[in-house]
Amino acid sequence: MPKIDVTRAPERKGADYPAPFAAPCADRIRKRLGDAGGLSDFGVNLMRLGPGAWSSQRHWHTHEDEFVYVLEGQVVLIDDHGETVLRPNDCAAFPKGTANGHHLVNRSESVAIYLEIGSRAAADVTTYPDIDMKFDNADDAYTRMDGTRY
Repeated sequence: MPKIDVTRAPERKGADYPAPFAAPCADRIRKRLGDAGGLSDFGVNLMRLGPGAWSSQRHWHTHEDEFVYVLEGQVVLIDDHGETVLRPNDCAAFPKGTANGHHLVNRSESVAIYLEIGSRAAADVTTYPDIDMKFDNADDAYTRMDGTRY
């Protein structure tokens, strides 16, 4: 049956960044709805950000489009252009290959919930401009910008 039982979707708390970069994302819960539905071309995640939590380190993708849609609460989108508050029914898109580092931060006192949708490009490299880090999907590894592994 195509209906997905959200309560049984794979869930991951926090981030797998090398220390100390995972700490701001510790109160982030990602429910992998696309995985639960057997999708392989793109991912859909139901994201829960506790107060003070970050969605990720600021980043951009070489081969992956990203889209977020806020369902509940409020987050601040931080990118190379500044800060923008996103509330329910607000959305943002991040085209692949656009070197605009971005992430969401929950600066409110309540939980924020949003959908995160992205392509799953095997050739993607994610660049983290603030912290001398990148992730290459082909190598499945975090490295410094000079290629040395964390």
